[in-house]
Amino acid sequence: MDKHVVVIGGGVAGIEAAGTLAEMGLRVSVIEKEEEAGGHITGWHALFPDRRPAKEVTEYLRHRIRHNNITLITKATVERINHHGHSFSVNVSDGTSLNADAVIVATGFDLFDARRKEEYGYGIYDDVITSADLEIMFASNKVLTSAGKVPSRIGFVHCVGSRDEKVNNNHCSKVCCVTAVKQAIEVREILPDCEVFCFYMDMRMFGPLYEELYRESQEKYNVNYIRGKVSEASSTINGRVSVRVEDTLAGRPLKMEIDLLVLMVGMEMSKTGERLAEASGLSTGVNRFLKSADHHYGSNESGKKGIFYAGTCTAPMNITDTISHARAAVTETINYLNSR
Repeated sequence: MDKHVVVIGGGVAGIEAAGTLAEMGLRVSVIEKEEEAGGHITGWHALFPDRRPAKEVTEYLRHRIRHNNITLITKATVERINHHGHSFSVNVSDGTSLNADAVIVATGFDLFDARRKEEYGYGIYDDVITSADLEIMFASNKVLTSAGKVPSRIGFVHCVGSRDEKVNNNHCSKVCCVTAVKQAIEVREILPDCEVFCFYMDMRMFGPLYEELYRESQEKYNVNYIRGKVSEASSTINGRVSVRVEDTLAGRPLKMEIDLLVLMVGMEMSKTGERLAEASGLSTGVNRFLKSADHHYGSNESGKKGIFYAGTCTAPMNITDTISHARAAVTETINYLNSR
């Protein structure tokens, strides 16, 4: 087919969609805002639930994006999608305009900025970090405090920026609970003498092998789970982090000093996706992610003929579901092109 498809976003969904289209003989242009394609996974060390090295998946994606039918444009964003009959013009931030027969939007997500939850002290106290920061530590096989000391007690705070009306994010980010479990296990492997506490609202272990990983973290690695929301974090005179939390199962308040507080930040619609949606007339839902034409049987459809969605631009997903959603977007795209 002598057709050209523009894929907006070079993360997991965008690369998988582009690679599949290219293998089918279509010309594909991928527009990625960062210097390199790959998305958030490039900053990750190991993946749940089997804790396989993230580099195995990133290598798979790098191979996909190298196809001869793919043109990769980096350090650029799409400002607007214009519909002209059966074709589109895609305005790029570098001043160019690409003609396309179809468009796949795969603008992904942004991690919640933990500074917006001031009560946790991120950006104020050096030993309050995010789950993404901890993953960087895992890559070096060293988990240390800001003073270079080995922590004896680490706490994980779930649902930071998710299920929170105060920041206008009522949605669940799906992957935070299992990420906390995975990271808690990794901490115990690197620091077997370190106490680990997870402060959670509800444990939402929805995927294959997630519940088994959760059980393993308790039975084999002695990770402590406390059901209760951390109300505040503060610095102590000895340089530790003090947290206040209510244990809702025991029905009593707790105050605890820890050496490292890890905030499990959730997913939000990406800023580039928000701007594109507003400029191009794409609908967003109550969670501010892109709204699909139908939740059950049209999750890849935008409601505008020839424009399709792939991955976490529509809702939080894990990598497995993101790849599947991208492949489904390709199917919808091919069906559309064949019907013209």
